[in-house]
Formats: sequence, structure tokens, C-alpha cells
Amino acid sequence: MGASQPETTARQPDTNPRVVTRFAPSPTGFLHIGGARTALFNYLFARHHGGDFRLRIEDTDRARSTEPAIAAILDGLSWLNFEWDGEVVYQFARAARHAEVAHQLLAAGHAYRCYATPEELEAMRAEQRAAKLPMRYDGRWRDRTDWPNDAPFVIRLKAPQTGSVTIDDLVQGPVTVANAELDDMVLLRSDGTPTYMLAVVVDDHDMGVTHVIRGDDHLNNAFRQLALIRAMEWQEPAYAHIPLIHGADGAKLSKRHGALGVDAYRDEMGLLPEAVENYLLRLGWGHGDDEIISRDQAIEWFDLAGVGRGPSRFDIKKLESVNGHYLRAADDDRLVTLVAPGVAAGVGRSLSVTDIDLLRRSMAELKKRANNLNDLASGALFLFRTRPIPMDDAAAKLLASADPALLRRARAAFAQVDDWQVATLEAAARALAEAETVKLGQVAQPLRAAVTGAAQSPGLFDVLTALGRDETLGRIDDALARMEAERV
Repeated sequence: MGASQPETTARQPDTNPRVVTRFAPSPTGFLHIGGARTALFNYLFARHHGGDFRLRIEDTDRARSTEPAIAAILDGLSWLNFEWDGEVVYQFARAARHAEVAHQLLAAGHAYRCYATPEELEAMRAEQRAAKLPMRYDGRWRDRTDWPNDAPFVIRLKAPQTGSVTIDDLVQGPVTVANAELDDMVLLRSDGTPTYMLAVVVDDHDMGVTHVIRGDDHLNNAFRQLALIRAMEWQEPAYAHIPLIHGADGAKLSKRHGALGVDAYRDEMGLLPEAVENYLLRLGWGHGDDEIISRDQAIEWFDLAGVGRGPSRFDIKKLESVNGHYLRAADDDRLVTLVAPGVAAGVGRSLSVTDIDLLRRSMAELKKRANNLNDLASGALFLFRTRPIPMDDAAAKLLASADPALLRRARAAFAQVDDWQVATLEAAARALAEAETVKLGQVAQPLRAAVTGAAQSPGLFDVLTALGRDETLGRIDDALARMEAERV
């Protein structure tokens, strides 16, 4: 590559190329929330510009890459509905192509053989540590040709040693690094396998990636990779390095902050994918004061100018609140499909066609009080309990302090109702409260405990309507029997 100019700036892609972004996770674990946000930003940027969003699985670390992790990543992206273009690229399968590029660089004089042994390299690093110098390869084989016969060697990039490079990052702004701070990185190991740095650059080029959008922990890598791109005289991508996500306390995001796999947000927390997407979108990107943003709006509005330079803070409570909004706006039939398995597990039996119909008719009221699918399923259990229904502690306490005579008169009043509808049931309860000179709550609260087994539920008269006359009266009878038994 030879001597560098005093300073060079990373070139921008060709004018008006077809935008191509990529998400390139390593399959060493689940798709974590930070990775999901990176995928989202790449997806939206590509769709905003009418381009392609590609997916690459960087599985070159064979000891840590696993098939279950790959499956979890693909499943998570599919759940979030991040549809990628073309086939999934598996980096390990392209090892021969990566090695080919390394040998091209070697033949062109932009790379060289390094025969330094592990022991020599460790001694070099020990000397640098002792002298309190930065630890980097000292270039001892850079210009040598006295190669030993049959000795193992690595191929290193002959990187520029003077001057500096400035990357005009689309998020961070101009960032300059002196070439003297970078060493000659290994491209091909002594066993012929490519390094991560080589594989990433070759794959990005071959996939036609125009914009590399990734976490800012990769910013230093960009300068190393850029040296390789220029040695190959390839088109340089535009770079956008996104600040990482921190916990609400400002510390690096961890499991204690809610840094779980995307599958946990779905399976354990009961969140909806559109809610997770909306929350991730607003985690470091903004469009005025808009908080609830649909996929179509996000595609229309998204650009990198809206990404902040500072770390964003993950707030699980905010995520749950956003999910509550989407839950209440969701189609009832869809919610029935999502919560029916949880309801069946909760009552210990399969739901019949009649049960499913009841769940569907009750959904509009049930979802008003839920922030996630787990709450929604739990809140629906009272509809399907077998009599006598169990009482939670709050309901049991409420019944223990209630007047059984008043509950008995409420039961008689409801037995006289012919048109079993919300309005007529509420009118009967109000008439009873007026006749007894008590507040409506003194009638309604014991009734709620009796028919739901809980102190809180959807609207009481909606509940009574959903349960029907016979089930309602039977549950009141059970509650009265319980109250009498406890007074003996």
C-alpha cells in the first residue's frame, strides 16, 4: 500500500447507489435487545431509501457458534417482522473467498508473511507492557524476504504507518485516527483460516453493502477495515456507529436492566412485536415529540440524522407502557389466539369452542386493564374457573368483611332481571343500592369478589354479562355458602 498521504478522509459511496444495509450477528447466543435495535435501524434505513436489507450470520467462531443460537436469531428477526432480502449469508461457508482476497493482497505487495512465533509475540508484548507502551505488532517481518522453509506463517496487511484517516461518520461526525496507532493486522492465520476483520470486509464488499450501521464499539474497527478496503481499491461504504444502550442507572446494559433475548420479551414477558419495535425505535432516535410510531411512519421518517450521539437508557417500565398501548389497540381475534394457550394452562384444561367464543366476546373489556399478554391471560382466568372458584387474598378479605344479607339481596335482584345485559344489570344494582341507602361500591365490590375471585377485574357488569345468568347466580351462591361457613 505504501506511504499514506498526510490525511485522508473516508470516501462516500457512489452518488445515488441502491442502498444496501446488513445486520451481521454472531450466533454465540440469543438475539439481544441491542442487536435487535441495530437490525431495526438497518432495516428502516434500507426501506426508507428503497434499498435492500441483508442478513449475514458471522459464524466463523466455530467453538462458540451454535445451531440453536442461529435458530434463535432467525426466529427473533421473524417475530419482529424484519424481512431480509435475499438468502442468509453464512460467513464460515465463504472462508475460501476470504483466503483468496488475502493472497491477492499478498501478491500485490499490500500484505506480507509474518513468521513470528507465539513465544516471540508474547515476549514483544511483555516488553511493551514493561515500557508502558501501547501493545501492537512491531512490524518485524514487514519488509523481510528471508522466509524460513516450511515454517508456519500468518498473512498481515501492510497498513499505512504515517498520516491519519478521518471517517465522516453519519452519526458520530468526523472522527480522525493517526495511522501510527494501528498495526498490521492479521488477515489469514497460520492454519489458513481468515480473521474476523478480513471476513467482514470481503463479505460487505461482495454483498454490495453501501452503509455499515452498527454499534459504536466497532468504530475503531472501521479504521482497520478501511485500510483493507483501500488496499483492494474497493468502494468504501458510509459508516454510522450508533451509541450503545445503557441501563436506567447509566451503567452498561446487563440482564439486571432487562437485557434479555428477544424471545424472552415474547415468551416470558408477553410483549407484542410492534411494541418492542416502537420502543427500540425511540431508544436513541427521535422524530419531534412523537412516541407512538407505526411501521409505515417509521419507514417514511427514519434517517440517521435523527440518531443521537449519546447512549440511550433502557427503561423496562416504559417498554411495558408502550406495550399496553399496542395491546389495547390490537385486534381482538389476534389477542384470543395469542392468549388462549396461557388461559388453557391456567385453568388446567383445553378451551372448548364455547370457551373461545366467550374469550373473544370478553376481550374488549379484558384488554383495558392489561399491559402484556401474561396479564391478559391471567385476567381472563375467572371466566373459565370451575365452581366453586378460588379466591385471591384480596377477594377473600373483601368477602369476609362484607354483609352477606346485602349480597343475598343482590342475588335476588339479579335473579329478577330478564334482559341480561350491561345496562339492565347496572340499573338493578343501582336500584338496590338506593333502596338499601348504601353506595354502589358496597354492592359492587362483594359481587366482584364473588363472581371473579379477585378484587379487581374488567367492568363488573361486563363480567356478569359475559358469565351469563346461571353462572353468575351460581357463583354468588358459592360465595354466600363460603361466608356462612366462615361465620360458624
